[in-house]
Amino acid sequence: MTITFTLNNRSQELNCKAGENVQKVLHGLGLHSVRNSDDGFGFAGSDVILLNGKLVNASLLIAAQLEGAEVKTAESLSTHNKLSVVQQAMIDVGVVQSGYNDPAAALILTELLERIVMPSREEIDDALSGLFSRDAGYQQFYQVVELAAKRKNSPEYTEEVAPEFCDELDVIGKVSPKDDSVKMVQAKPCYVEDRIPADACVLKVLRSPHPHAWIKRLDVSKAEALEGVVHIITHENCPDIPYTPGGQTGPEPSPLDRRMFCQKLRHVGDRVAAVVAESVEIAEAALKLIDVEYDVLKPVMSIDEAQAADAPIIHNEPIEYMAGAPADLEEQNKNADPREGKLIVNFPIGCEPRKNIAASVKGQIGDIDQGFADADVIFERTYESKQAQQAPTEMHICYAYMDGNRVVMHASTQVPFHVRRQVAKILGIKQNRVHVVKERVGGGFGSKQDILVEDLTAFATFTTGRPVYLHYTREEEFTACSTRHVAKVNLKVGMKKDGTLTAIDMDFQANTGPYGNHALTVPSNGPALSLPLYPIDNVRFKVTTYYSNICPTGAYQGYGAPKGVFALTMMLAELAEELDMDLLDIIEKNRVHEGDALKIKGAVGEGDLPAEPPRVLSCALDEVLRQGREEFGWDLPKEDLGKDWTVGRGVAIIQQKSGIPDIDQANCKAKLASDGTLIVHSGGADIGTGLDLVVGKIAAETLKMPLEEITVISGDTDHCPFDKGAYASSGTCFSGNAAKKAAEAMRERILICGAEMLGEEVADVKLVFPATVEGKDGKQVTFGDIAHQAEGGKGWGQLLTSGSFITSDFAFPYGANFAEVAVNTRTGEIKLNKFHALLDCGTPINPDLALGQIYGASMRAIGHSMCEELMYDENGVPMNTDLKSYGAPMIGDIPRDFRAALVPSDDPVGPYGAKSISEIGVNGAAPAIATAIHDACGVWIREWNFTPEKVLKGLNKL
Repeated sequence: MTITFTLNNRSQELNCKAGENVQKVLHGLGLHSVRNSDDGFGFAGSDVILLNGKLVNASLLIAAQLEGAEVKTAESLSTHNKLSVVQQAMIDVGVVQSGYNDPAAALILTELLERIVMPSREEIDDALSGLFSRDAGYQQFYQVVELAAKRKNSPEYTEEVAPEFCDELDVIGKVSPKDDSVKMVQAKPCYVEDRIPADACVLKVLRSPHPHAWIKRLDVSKAEALEGVVHIITHENCPDIPYTPGGQTGPEPSPLDRRMFCQKLRHVGDRVAAVVAESVEIAEAALKLIDVEYDVLKPVMSIDEAQAADAPIIHNEPIEYMAGAPADLEEQNKNADPREGKLIVNFPIGCEPRKNIAASVKGQIGDIDQGFADADVIFERTYESKQAQQAPTEMHICYAYMDGNRVVMHASTQVPFHVRRQVAKILGIKQNRVHVVKERVGGGFGSKQDILVEDLTAFATFTTGRPVYLHYTREEEFTACSTRHVAKVNLKVGMKKDGTLTAIDMDFQANTGPYGNHALTVPSNGPALSLPLYPIDNVRFKVTTYYSNICPTGAYQGYGAPKGVFALTMMLAELAEELDMDLLDIIEKNRVHEGDALKIKGAVGEGDLPAEPPRVLSCALDEVLRQGREEFGWDLPKEDLGKDWTVGRGVAIIQQKSGIPDIDQANCKAKLASDGTLIVHSGGADIGTGLDLVVGKIAAETLKMPLEEITVISGDTDHCPFDKGAYASSGTCFSGNAAKKAAEAMRERILICGAEMLGEEVADVKLVFPATVEGKDGKQVTFGDIAHQAEGGKGWGQLLTSGSFITSDFAFPYGANFAEVAVNTRTGEIKLNKFHALLDCGTPINPDLALGQIYGASMRAIGHSMCEELMYDENGVPMNTDLKSYGAPMIGDIPRDFRAALVPSDDPVGPYGAKSISEIGVNGAAPAIATAIHDACGVWIREWNFTPEKVLKGLNKL
C-alpha cells in the first residue's frame, strides 16, 4: 500500500506493507533515532516518536496507522545542525554517556516542556517512565529539565552543573562537553547499525532449547534449499579452533574451551546452526526448516550440583596445556570424548574439568590459626549472589565485509585489538588482514569485553564474501551473552572485643556457567578487591570456579568485587551487632589508610603477582567517611514513619583498581597538523565514559593548547596503536598516561624546533597558552609557525611522537556508599529512600561525566541488589528474558535522596593525579542496603537480591 503522512514537517509518501512495523519503517528511512532496544515490547523507549502530538512507541504501531498523520522524531529537534535547548542542556549537564536512547530522551523532555513550563519531579518521572536508561542513572535528568526550562526564558542562562577541581590547571578538572555527545543526541550515524547497507546479508542463529544436550542429528538441507539463503554454518563446517570469548591480553588466563559450533550444547541459547540470508524474514524462515534431534542430558545448574560426586561433566574434551601441564594429564584425558572438540589451558590456572572446575587458586599471609586464637569472637557465615545481566540499551551487534582479501569489521566492542587477534586466529589468517573499527558503544558494562558476535560474523563474511551483520535480539542478550558470575562466599572472621580484626578466611566459590571466560580473574577479584580494604596480618583465601549449564557469565562492572565486598561488609555488621558497636566505627577502626602496605595483594591478583606488596599511594577515605557521615546524617535520629514501617541505615566502603600492573599496556601517537592543531591517535576504546575527552584534555594541558584544537581518533586497529581495551578500570590511568607521554614527547619536539626558529637555547624557551613557544626576550612563534616550517623543503619533517605506558604500581580508587531504607514489617516491602555515593577518583578529569557514571553505576548496583535476577524453571530454561519481566530499575525506582560526590586525592601513578571512576560505583550498594535492612527490622538477608519474601521469612511471617 501507499501511505501519505507528514514526517518532521515534510510531506512523505511511502510504499510499504499494511502491517509493517513502524520502527523498522522509520529506521529504514534513515531516521536513526528510532531504535530497537527491546524487540517491540515498547518498554525501553528507544523507539519513541510523536504521533499527532502524542508520545508513542513506534514498535507498537503498524505502517497503516501513519496514514494522514503528523510524525515527528528526535531528528526534528535540531535545525541546521543547531542543538535544541533540551539537547544542549543534556550535553552541558553531562547526562550523555553511551547515548543510545538519548535522542528519545531529548524528544520526551522537549514534549514535556512544551506542556509544562516548570515540571515537578513527579511530572518528570511520569514523562520518563517509559525510558530505560541503563548508563546515566536518571538523576541528572532532573538537572537537565531545570536548566532547559530556565533557558527557554533566558537563552543565555548558565549555572554550575558540577564542581570543578585543580585551579592551577586549565582544562583538567573542568566541565567540558564530551566529544561525541553532539552526534549522539542528534542521532547522527555513529553506531554499528547505522553503518549497515541495505544489501547486507543477515545472520541468524538457531539456539539450543536445552541447557545440556548432544546434537544427535542435524539436517539443514531444507533450509539450504530456501531461496535467499546464502550459507548455513554448523559444527560440521566451522573452524575446529578452541578459543575463549573473554577479551583479555594473551596468553589468556581463561581455559580455551569454546568452539564456534559444537556437537555438545551446554546452555539454553548455545549455538546449533547459523543462517546467512538476504533478509531477516528469509533467515527466520530458514531457521524453522532446520531439523534437529537432541539427546538431552541432565543439567548442572548450581555450585552445589557441580560439586556433587555424581555430577554430569560439562567439559569432557581432551585437555592440552601450552605450559605447566599437570603430571596426571594423561589420566585426565583417558576417558575424554573427542566429539566435544579440544580444551586448551595456556598456563596453570587450577583448571580441573573432570571435576567441573574451570579455575582455582589459593593463598595466605600470616598465621591464620594464631589469628583466630587471638580473637574473642569468631563468626562463620555464607553469603550468596544471584545471576544478573548487564542489559545495555544497544544489543550486541557486528557488521563485516570483505575489502579485497581483508575482513573489515564494524563492532560494538570494548576490546578492538583483542577482537582482531581472536578473529585472525579463528579464520587462520594474519592480523594485518583484519581491520576492526570500534563504533560508538551503546552500553557494555563488561559484556562487550567478551567476543560474542564478532567471531561468527567475521567467519560468515570470510566464507561467503558477502557483507554480513549479526544483531542480537533482547532474548539472545539474556541467553547467549555474558552475565555476572554467581557466587557463594564462605567466610570465617575473628575479632577482638574492641572491634579489631584478627583473622579472615574467605572461601570464594563461583558459578561460571558453560564456558570459563574470566573464570580465574573475576572470582579472584572477589578477595583481591575486598580483603585489602581491611589490611590485617592473618588472611587466607581460596577461589574455586565451577562449570555449569546456566546461561553464560563473563565480565561485568565490578568484576568480582561486589560479591567479596558484600560478604566482608555483612560479616563486619554481624560482628558489630554481636559486640554492640556501630558498623561505621568498626569500619573506621580496621580500614585501609594512605601509605598502608597491602600484603594480601602480594598473594592474590589477576596473573603476575607483584614482586613486593603494593602500597596505597593515595586514599581519601578519611574525608570520604567524614563528609559522608555528616551529609548523610548517620548519627541523626531516624524518621518515624508510623505503623508497620521502620527505618534503617547501612554503609560499605569500596575500592577498585585503575588497570592491571605488569599486564596492561596502552599506546598513543600524536601528530602536528600543518596549521599547528593536533591529531591524537589513541588505542583506547571510549565506550561512553568520555575517555576520548580525557585523552584530549591531557594533551591540551600538557601542550598548553585550546581543547578545540585537538582531535582524538580511537578504537581503530588500522589507524591507532595497540591498547588492551576498555576494561579493568584502566582507561584514565593507562590510556591517559600513554597520551600524556605522547604529548610530552611532542612538547620536547616543539620546544626544540621553536628554539631554533627563535635563535635561542632550548633551556631558554617555554610553552605558553595558546599553543605558542616563547623565548626569554618575549618573542614568540606559534605551533602553526612551527608546523609550517617543519613541513617545508628545509624543515625537520612533520612532528610525530608516540607514548607507551606500562607500570608495576597500583592506583586504587576508594569510596563509600551510605543507604537508608524503610521496611514494612507487615508486607516486607523495602523502600530505598536515601543513597549517597562518595568516591575518590584522584583528580576528576571530567567531573560532570564522573558524577553521571557514579549515578549510573549506583543504579545498576541497586537494581542487582533489590529487583534483578535471571530466573530458571525446573528444567533449567531461563524464564525472564525480556527487559520488562527481568526487572531492571526505571526512573520511578531511584532513591528520593540520591547523591553522588567526588572527593579528590592526588595519585602519583595516574595522569595529573587521576584514578578510575566508572567501575567502582557498582561495588557497594548490596552491603550498604542489606545492612540498612537489618538495622531497620533485624533481618539478615545473606543472599542478594533482597525481596519482600526474604524479609518476611526473616521475620518468621512466611
